[in-house]
Amino acid sequence: MLSTTLLRGYVNRNNALFHVAFHAVEAVDIAHGAACPLRQVCSVAVCVLNQKRSDHSNGDNTMRMKALAAEFLGTFMLVASVLGAALFAFPNAGIIGVALSLGFTVMAMIYAVGHISGGHFNPAVTLGLVAGGRFSAANAVGYIIAQCAGAVAAAFVFYLIAAGKSGFEVGNFAANMYGGDFYPLFSAFLIEVVLTAAFIFIIMGVTSSRAPAGFAAIAIGLALAATQIMAIPVDNASINPARSLASAAVALGEPLQQLWLFWVAPILGGVIGGLLGRCLIDND
Repeated sequence: MLSTTLLRGYVNRNNALFHVAFHAVEAVDIAHGAACPLRQVCSVAVCVLNQKRSDHSNGDNTMRMKALAAEFLGTFMLVASVLGAALFAFPNAGIIGVALSLGFTVMAMIYAVGHISGGHFNPAVTLGLVAGGRFSAANAVGYIIAQCAGAVAAAFVFYLIAAGKSGFEVGNFAANMYGGDFYPLFSAFLIEVVLTAAFIFIIMGVTSSRAPAGFAAIAIGLALAATQIMAIPVDNASINPARSLASAAVALGEPLQQLWLFWVAPILGGVIGGLLGRCLIDND
């Protein structure tokens, strides 16, 4: 019967509240056959309910797109804060200036759009939170693509700005590197793993339901600034694969060849930090 079929289809999509209605209509269908007017009533009701499901789905899609846009914008600003300070202000501001530029910008962006996307702005953060049980793995790929797109967009915008000055040379474009003027591969790998693990652990701690409310962005921004002060002399401080991709995409050459380390090490560190947070913070 039509009414029974429609309700069965709806109930089978986990709408448990309609089980009672389904059995009642099924009984009426059997008793009265095709002439039962309840069939038409039921058909209209199911159509309306399906429309509500569709509206809800559209709302979810809108929220998902907003979250991806927030991650794009947040990562754009993160990379802008690094490149702006490193390319234009470093002679005067030095390492502390770059670190504070990044920390303050991330702090501000978390307050601005953190309520939309969670304020990751970093593939290592996203995957670390997946490992820590704080974020869905199904949404991770979309976040990482948005973060990388925002980072690369910022790099090319700042390349255009920097190229406007006569005598400009790309150089390594504030890229993350090891060897040469920086520390060797092992040192760079180790500091990226350790500092990213610590950073993700801090994120999980300050965003815990037991942490003081309203201060997470401040703690995260300050912690990120601290990682830059420690790691810039070693390898120009990544802690963020998207930030490393951005500079390498402009500089090409050796920074692009060495990019693998600044994806593998921060992501490994992020996963370690997420697992530590899951064990020590969320499971106590």
